[in-house]
Amino acid sequence: MKFPFSTIVAIWVVCHLLVLVLANSRFPEGMYSFGRNSHATYKYDRTGEVQKQCASVLSASSELRYEYSGVIGMKEELSFVIGDWRQNGATFPIMPFDATKSPGTLSENHSPLNLVSFWVSDVDYDHRLKKSIPINGFMVMGITRDGNFVDKAFDGNPEFQLWPSHSQLSIPFQGVYTESKKNGGERVLCLLGNTMLPTREADPAKPWEWMKNPGDIPLSEDDQILLVLRYPMTFTLTNRMISGQLRSLNRESNSKYFDVVYISSQLGKSAKYTFGSQQIVSKACNPYPFKDNLMDGGLSVYKGPRFCETLEEITREKPLSVVPNWRCNGTDDFCSKLGPFWSDKEIKSTDGGFQDVKLYMQDVICEQAASKTDTGSARVSTVFRAVSPSENQYTAAKRSGPSNTSLAAEGIWKPSSGQLCMVGCLGFVDAKGSNCNTRICAYVPTTFSLKQHSVILGTFSPISTSSAFFPLSFEQLVLPSELWNYFKLTNPSYSYSKTNLAGTVLEKNQPFSFSTVIKKSLLTFPKLEDNEAFQDSLSLLSEDLTFHVSGFADPVSNVLAPRVDIQMEILSIGPLFGRNWYAQNGSTFEQETPYHAKAAEYTEKQLLVNVSAQLSLSGKGYSNFSVLFLEGLYDPHVGKMYLIGCRDVRASWKVLYQSYDLEAGMDCLIEVVVTYPPTTTRWLVNPRATILIESQRTDDDTLQFKTIKLQTFPIIYRKQREDVLSRKGVEGILRILTLSFAIGCILSQLFYVQYNVDSLSYISLVMLGVQALGYSIPLVTGAEALFKKMVSESYDVSSNELESSEWINVIDYTVKLLLIVSLLVTLRIFQKVWKSRIRLQTRTPLEPHCFPSDKRVLLCTFIIHVIGYVIVLIIHSTKTSKKALIAKTYLVDGRKSHSLPIWATELEEYVGLVEDFFLLPQIIGNLIWHIDCKPLRNLYFIGITLVRLLPHIYDYIRAPVSNPYFTEDSEFVNPNLDFYSKFGDIVISAIATILATVVYIQQRWSYEKLSQFLIFGHFKLLPSFRYQRLSSRPCESELVPGINGSNATKEKEQVDVE
Repeated sequence: MKFPFSTIVAIWVVCHLLVLVLANSRFPEGMYSFGRNSHATYKYDRTGEVQKQCASVLSASSELRYEYSGVIGMKEELSFVIGDWRQNGATFPIMPFDATKSPGTLSENHSPLNLVSFWVSDVDYDHRLKKSIPINGFMVMGITRDGNFVDKAFDGNPEFQLWPSHSQLSIPFQGVYTESKKNGGERVLCLLGNTMLPTREADPAKPWEWMKNPGDIPLSEDDQILLVLRYPMTFTLTNRMISGQLRSLNRESNSKYFDVVYISSQLGKSAKYTFGSQQIVSKACNPYPFKDNLMDGGLSVYKGPRFCETLEEITREKPLSVVPNWRCNGTDDFCSKLGPFWSDKEIKSTDGGFQDVKLYMQDVICEQAASKTDTGSARVSTVFRAVSPSENQYTAAKRSGPSNTSLAAEGIWKPSSGQLCMVGCLGFVDAKGSNCNTRICAYVPTTFSLKQHSVILGTFSPISTSSAFFPLSFEQLVLPSELWNYFKLTNPSYSYSKTNLAGTVLEKNQPFSFSTVIKKSLLTFPKLEDNEAFQDSLSLLSEDLTFHVSGFADPVSNVLAPRVDIQMEILSIGPLFGRNWYAQNGSTFEQETPYHAKAAEYTEKQLLVNVSAQLSLSGKGYSNFSVLFLEGLYDPHVGKMYLIGCRDVRASWKVLYQSYDLEAGMDCLIEVVVTYPPTTTRWLVNPRATILIESQRTDDDTLQFKTIKLQTFPIIYRKQREDVLSRKGVEGILRILTLSFAIGCILSQLFYVQYNVDSLSYISLVMLGVQALGYSIPLVTGAEALFKKMVSESYDVSSNELESSEWINVIDYTVKLLLIVSLLVTLRIFQKVWKSRIRLQTRTPLEPHCFPSDKRVLLCTFIIHVIGYVIVLIIHSTKTSKKALIAKTYLVDGRKSHSLPIWATELEEYVGLVEDFFLLPQIIGNLIWHIDCKPLRNLYFIGITLVRLLPHIYDYIRAPVSNPYFTEDSEFVNPNLDFYSKFGDIVISAIATILATVVYIQQRWSYEKLSQFLIFGHFKLLPSFRYQRLSSRPCESELVPGINGSNATKEKEQVDVE
């Protein structure tokens, strides 16, 4: 079997392409590495040195226990992250610190922290002894304030790293694990390490003088480093601290010597905690439950069987907000104190408002005992850590060192009351619990309202007067997207209290009008689905009304305006709180009951849906509206929400103690109206929402604010993909119809020239070339034909989703096929005109002025368009400078959609204008050639003109892009620049209509009649010079062989073929 040479070449090319693709693919490291040892090898070659330096530790060791949890268990139990270290006196510091700001961070606003992490990297069980086990460890210690400290285990090299705002020393160790009976039982690690220490200068007063000269860091290798870490044998409330010392075994005279480094940390979550401090807990929680203000407020709280899971989910790496002491009426020092915690300068500067002060619950250990009803009590241990605004939030959330900003706590929870009562011990706790003077009461609410929107709340209060402070409250706001994690097996509910006031807002903002009647009749807005179960319908509506999108002030000012990030979260709608994740707990009948069956009992007014929401605004100028809690009514007939808003204005007691019109510290004299776009005809109506926020306070009230009106960028409904596909499908169908009509017009012209050969030579080749260019560019570049891509990248769905739609692909292929047909038919006319002119030229080769030529037509057309392009470029550079700056500064995705310079972008757009004015070369040719015929059929040039006008008409009636920050991805049209604005659509359509009218007049009346008509006094607008035109038909002399050097018979055959 023989293969053609072209087939062999194609196979060879494909193979080479596959090789290139595989060579440039980025596979995960190690995915295809065969025979590679993924396990690191650890050395135990310093056993003799370890026995010598750890003699004191080994002499006090006892026989090892046998209840080990394996190698992995020991590694986890003996490792800790982000503990604290210090050097007393620091005559010989271990490392320098560069206090300059780290590039690209806000590290200069944070205080430097001395942090240390330690991991057990290997346990050599095979060589364990009666009183010790060989182990390997790795420690990273440093000074940092940029949040980049290591908090995950890794095996690195012994090295020292230094950059602005960060110093880091890595030390690998090898040594032994032992146990001792001292201090009630200890687990001890004694290790020897080696690393590269930064070299100190000889002058103790200036040890790091070399930092003034940037360059290589002077390092000294040191293997005389001893680390001793001590862990409690049993972790309890009063015995939970990990302590250690890092010492240099060198003499003080040695430049490698450093002062003792003291290390402190607390148990991690993997450590085994023992609940055995009932006596200390009883100081705070006996009798149980403790009567506090929250319990007396009638709060409905969680009492179910999954309390531990719920508590751990709520507190997992999420900060709690500290509530200001706005009810305090004591002295400044008393009211500005952060409960039992120590307050630094930044915390004191808040004057009891505690702005940006966070609270973390770390290492939550919860054990819930099962009972016959599967609802047993629970024991809880945790560490509360207060984080100052001056600390890095990420690093502070993982710190483990005990301090006066950490509160170790242990307590009980019982389902009878739902109260978690705990005793708190500040900082370093002794065996007697002398620092355990704080009571903590916490709850997990299951009923929410406009005033209660926390998934956990609680208070710190003093047990005795010796540690008196004003009770400190904390909370965590509800996150609707995480409600499924919080309440998997219960049904939280929402209590509406502002629906009557919201009805007043509705009456004020929705007076009867003709536009309202039209909206209700023609447009459809998000509503309850008739074909869905009631709970599912509510859930889907809640999803439609939720949006996370950017926006801008309405109206947009001429100056550079800031962008606003808007999050509209629906908390509850009707009787449903959150989403319908809890349907499995309801009855089958409830789930399967369709909405329309329930809606029969509702009146027109009752069809208004109760709704509660949470509106978050972030951006310059909206700090007072970071969160608005909303409640009111939603009217699905017009797509509007009428809401009463509350904002948390709890601040310093100095500001708000005398404000008696607040509701639980909330300013609820706010009215909000949210308008949603329709779900139908989205391709003709702007897919944006508007938000109106008004204060009902008087001008002299300090809590009054100016009215805020915002517009969002295009929002995404649940059926956004179908909407975009529908819009793309509509435009695709329009392309098919217009291209089909254009092909019909071109074919009519082709048939027309078959019977009007005399006028064939007077069709402008430049005009045909412009049309052929318009059909070719979409085929070559992939741009949309006729209708430009008007949807923004951020609003459009992914290309994969569009490509997966079969009918969209069918439309695209049909458009491409019609483009090819249009191009071929146009080129056929071009060929006929070209051959007709060749015949004329062969008839009178010495008289070129007797037959039409497009040289001057091309020159005139080119000059006119160059002048037009320059004028457009000048006008646009002055009109769009500010708008272009806004678009460049506030791109939604942070990327430029065009990397071309402005002149190139304008040139791309101007090409579309040249296509719209395709009749301009024909008009110029008619004037130059003094035509006295009809080279173009009326249906042809009028029909093609209508085809070019239809996209502008469509752009004029379609929804405009209201987002002033978008940069559209169009091949020729950029709607942000006013080139193809509504005014531009009108002007371009008018000019194209005028050009078609001029061609019609030129063909209706001869050049001689027009020149006689266009006489103004003694001035003739058209010259009287006349072209000596020749007929395009072959004459008798052409039919005789040999005349004019042509083969008449052959030409006649060609004419017949044409």
